[in-house]
Formats: sequence, C-alpha cells, structure tokens
Amino acid sequence: MNGVDVADEELSPGAGDSIADDSDRDYVNSLARGLEVICAFTRSTPRMSLSDVARATAMTRATARRLLLTLVREGYAQQDGKYFSLRPKVLRLGYSALASMNIWDVAQPIMNQLAATLKESVFAAVLDGHDVVYVARANSDRLVSIGITIGSRAPAHAVSTGRVLLASRPEAELQQYLETVNLVKFTPNTVVSKVKLRELIEEARAGGWSIVDQELEVGLRSISVPIRNAEGHVVAALNVCCPSSRLTPEQMRNTVLAELMTASQAITAGLQS
Repeated sequence: MNGVDVADEELSPGAGDSIADDSDRDYVNSLARGLEVICAFTRSTPRMSLSDVARATAMTRATARRLLLTLVREGYAQQDGKYFSLRPKVLRLGYSALASMNIWDVAQPIMNQLAATLKESVFAAVLDGHDVVYVARANSDRLVSIGITIGSRAPAHAVSTGRVLLASRPEAELQQYLETVNLVKFTPNTVVSKVKLRELIEEARAGGWSIVDQELEVGLRSISVPIRNAEGHVVAALNVCCPSSRLTPEQMRNTVLAELMTASQAITAGLQS
C-alpha cells in the first residue's frame, strides 16, 4: 500500500501480538496484520473504535492505529470521529477471491441447463463497489440474446442482481452505499429515489428475489436470486435477463423464479459435496 508507511519492523509484536517465525523470510507481517484488522469488522461490529480493533485482534493500540490509518489512506476504511468502518472498496478483495474459486466450475453446468430449459440467457454477478460485475454466463439458442459479456459491469441500483446482492449486505454497508451512490436515471423506469430503492432492496431481502423492469435499458427485463455458499452466505446473484417483449413480470414470477431458485439451491448443494 502507498501512503502511510507500515514497515514490518514497525509492527514488531507488543503485548498480545503474535508474529510468524523470523526464519520464514516469505512472511509479510504487515500484510497479515492488515488482513486481521479487515476481518475484525463483522455484521455485528461494523463500526469500531481503535480500542475495539486492538482488543479484537490482540494488537497493541499503536499497531492497530497504524494499520487503520493505512486502510483509511488507501480507501478501504473510513474514520468518523473515534470510530472506524470499512468502505465498499474492500469488496474488491472479495471479488478477486470469488472470481478464482471453484464455485463457477460447479455453477456453469447448472447455468447451462437452466438456459436450455428456459431458452433465455443466464448470468451470475458479484458486487464490486457501486456496480455489479458479471462473472459467468450461459447462452440460450435464441436468435435474439442479451449482449452481456463476462467482465461487464452495471450499476447495482438499476439491475436485479444489484438489488439481490445489496440486500445481502450488513446494514452498515447498505447504509454507506445509499449515502455515497449517485443514482443515475437511465430510463423513465429507473428508480432514483434512495428511499424507494431501500424499500425495493428490503423487499428483495424479505422475498429472496428481485425483478427489475426496464430500469437500465428500455426493452430489457430481468429477475435474480442469491447464490449461497456451503456456509449459507450470499456470494453472487443468479440472473435471467430477456427482452421485455418475451416475458411479462408475471410470467417471470410464475415460471422463471421457481427454476432460478432450484438452480441456485443446486449450486449450493454442489459446493457442499
């Protein structure tokens, strides 16, 4: 990281601190300590003081302070008075890990079958800051298909994958998103009221699915459900997207939703085996 200097020798352990064997020349202590600080923030403790972080990580206050200030300088955390919290940029670390996981080895054949059954394109996406990133795709044999490619990004507020993924985030992260996001109006249907968007995200959280009707692009309609890992945590969103002329919202709810949920459950079951 640039900015505040956190050299290994600065982070020699104090009372309660631990460190790898000095003979392990490949071990970078400052990186390990920084990751410990990030992991200290949880759903139940999204905001912590310096003392809270030092206690949770068994670090000295001086060590915890240097690491927290480095994370703040690099944009991975923010400080509000005496309290620190993580910023959305830290999600990029999770996206990088997720993209390399074997979840897509499990998910791809299930997505392929779903696309064949529904005769529509199927996608999977993860959250990256204010956007979603599409990380997997299964094509249908339709002549007219959706031109979303792996690696494409879309604003989370205007797509069903985004709402499902935002619904899975801890309240502090969701609130931070709503406070910092710029809700661009892409079509007459795009929701740009943060109050209304929160209501729709809460609906997605309660129902476990989301339909977005022509909010990113006129003529495009989509439905999404969460994909959970073996521990039950939401790691991605499974999505069917199609021209609005092909399926009504009612048809999506009555036919596509059940197939999506079955496919999502099959992916989770595959990750457990």
